[in-house]
Amino acid sequence: MCNYCGCREFPLIGQLTAEHEAIANAAGRLRTAITVGADDRVDLLDDLLTLLMPHTETEERGLFPELRAEGSLTEAVEQLCDEHDDIHGVLSNVDRAAPDWPAVLAALDRLHRHIDNEEHGLFPAAVIALPMSAWDRLTPPQSNTAAQQA
Repeated sequence: MCNYCGCREFPLIGQLTAEHEAIANAAGRLRTAITVGADDRVDLLDDLLTLLMPHTETEERGLFPELRAEGSLTEAVEQLCDEHDDIHGVLSNVDRAAPDWPAVLAALDRLHRHIDNEEHGLFPAAVIALPMSAWDRLTPPQSNTAAQQA
């Protein structure tokens, strides 16, 4: 994950990056289980999907609409949404009785590249492209308690 541009200081990017790390770790556990033929492969797939689905929704309902409205990264956003559909399509539709593990492994490879593209491409570009008013919309207001603790 990127550590050099400071984009993680934006609360939504920090959240998405933390989720990417959890997703990458879950994907790694699944890849290992598939490779060794472990009995818990389906459970690990479900664990990955539990992390992946809400993460994608946050991107597609939060950051991506702001980037589309800004306009300069629309093509990249559309590509990433297509990748979401592809990866989710494979992982969500695994036949639990007869899983196609090679297809899952290929989807995990695409997921790895996808996360890398967001972390090293889209997120730093979003910080530059979006005005502060967009980040204000994307950042939930702090509660009085949180503000007092700061």
